[in-house]
Amino acid sequence: MKVLVLGGHGKVALLLAPLLSQRGDDVTSVIRNPDHAADITAAGATPLVLDIESADEAAVRDAVSGFDAVVWSAGAGGGTAERTYAVDRDAAIRAMDAAAATGVRRFVMVSWIGSTHDHGISPDDSFFAYADAKLAADDHLRATALDWTILGPGTLTLDPPTGAITLDPQGQGEVSRADVAAVIAASLLDDRTVGRFIRFGAGDQPIADALGA
Repeated sequence: MKVLVLGGHGKVALLLAPLLSQRGDDVTSVIRNPDHAADITAAGATPLVLDIESADEAAVRDAVSGFDAVVWSAGAGGGTAERTYAVDRDAAIRAMDAAAATGVRRFVMVSWIGSTHDHGISPDDSFFAYADAKLAADDHLRATALDWTILGPGTLTLDPPTGAITLDPQGQGEVSRADVAAVIAASLLDDRTVGRFIRFGAGDQPIADALGA
C-alpha cells in the first residue's frame, strides 16, 4: 500500500512510519521543514517537503495523487486560533478534497476523543478553536465519499506501546502515542473501521479485536 502521512514529523507520525514500512508499505511523510528530512528517512519513509498550511489546492492534489491512502496526523500544535483553524480545519479539508479529486479512496483522520457536537468546550476556553476546527474537519470528512475513518484517542502520553486499547473510555482516556500509531496502522488494513469514529484509550483489548468490536 502506498501511504501518504501528513504531519510526518509529529511524534505519532514518526512512530507510524516504521510500522508501515516494516510491513512492506511504501510510505511518504509530508514535512514543512526540510531539516527534518533525515528523521523521516531514518523512520523508513520518504520525505516530501510541503507546507500544508499555505499550500494551495493544486499543490495538495499533486502531493496526494497516486497514493492508496492518506493519513492526516498534522496539527497546528497550539498557538493562535487563526493558525489552528488554518491547519486543523482548512488544510485538513483541502487534503480531503484533494484525495477525493485524485481518486485516493482511503483517508484516516487522527482527531481527538472529544470531537463531538456536544464537546462542551466553551467559546471562552483557549481550547475551543482546536475543538471547533477538528469537529468541522471531521464533519467534512463524514460528508465525503471517501472510505474514511476518524480516530479519537484520548490524552496522549509517551508511555511504551501495549498493543491494547479500550473503546469509549471514561475520563481523559490516556493512551500512548505508540499505541495510537499502531491503531492507525491497523485501521488502514481493516475495512471494519471504514465510516466510523473510533474513540479509544489505553486498555486490555488487543487492537485488532477492539477495532472489530
